[in-house]
Amino acid sequence: MLLAIDVGNTNAKFALFRGTELLARWRIATDDRRTADEYMVWLDQLLRIEGHDRADVDAVIISTVVPRALHNLRLLADKYFGVEALIAGRDPVSWGIALKVDEPQAVGADRACNAISAQAIAPGKDKLVISFGTATTFDHIGPEGGYLGGIIAPGVNLSLEALVAAAAKLPRIAIEAPASGSVIGRTTESQMLIGVYWGYVAMIEGLIARMKAEVGKPMTVIATGGLATLFEEHAHLFDRIEPDLTLNGLMHLYNQRSTGQ
Repeated sequence: MLLAIDVGNTNAKFALFRGTELLARWRIATDDRRTADEYMVWLDQLLRIEGHDRADVDAVIISTVVPRALHNLRLLADKYFGVEALIAGRDPVSWGIALKVDEPQAVGADRACNAISAQAIAPGKDKLVISFGTATTFDHIGPEGGYLGGIIAPGVNLSLEALVAAAAKLPRIAIEAPASGSVIGRTTESQMLIGVYWGYVAMIEGLIARMKAEVGKPMTVIATGGLATLFEEHAHLFDRIEPDLTLNGLMHLYNQRSTGQ
C-alpha cells in the first residue's frame, strides 16, 4: 500500500491508499522539528486503529511546502517502512504536467498535486481549483491538465489572526458561518465574524467571476482544503468540494509513475 504525505504550512496530512482507493487519512500540526521516531509513534497507533500494520506499507510519496520537514519524513520512510520515499516533483515522480508560468520552479507542490487531481476529475475542461489553507489560492488548470497560473490571498484564519494581533481590544473568535444572513452586527464578535466570513464570500465570488471572465470559457470550480466546508452552504460558489484533492494528486502521481503513464 501507498502512504501519501502532504505537508502544508499548518498541517501535515497522511493517507493510506490501495491502488486508487483511499483507506484512511490523518492529520497532525506541522512541526519541522518533529522527528521520525515521533511521527512513527503517532502513526503506528493510527494504523492499528484502522486495522493496518506498518508492514502493509510498501511505498511512500511526500509533497511538502516546508522544506525543513522533509529530512525527518524521508528518515521515517527509510527507518520504519524500509523504503526510499519518493518526492513529488522530483524524478522518478516529476510532475508530468506543463507549468505554464514565468517561475515554474516556484509553484508549490500542493498546487501541482491539486492540478493533477483536478485533471483526473474533469479532463478536457478548464478547471478553477480553490484551496483553503494558510493561504487561499485560486489556480487555473487547462483542459490538458497544465497549470496556467493563479492567485494567492491570505487565508481565513491568517486574516483573522492579523486583525486580532493588530487591534488590542478585539477578542479571538472561532471561524464559523454567521447565525443569520444579516451583515449588520450588534456585538463586536458578530461584527468581526461578519467581516471575515462575508468578506471572504465576497472575495471568492469576485475572484471566481473575474477569472471566468478572463478565461472566457466555462470552468469547473473545485474547492479543497481544511476550511472549504466552511463555505459549502453557498452551493453556487463551487461545482464540487474535494477535501482530499492534494492527497489524491499524490496517489495519481505515484500510480502514473508506476504504470509508466
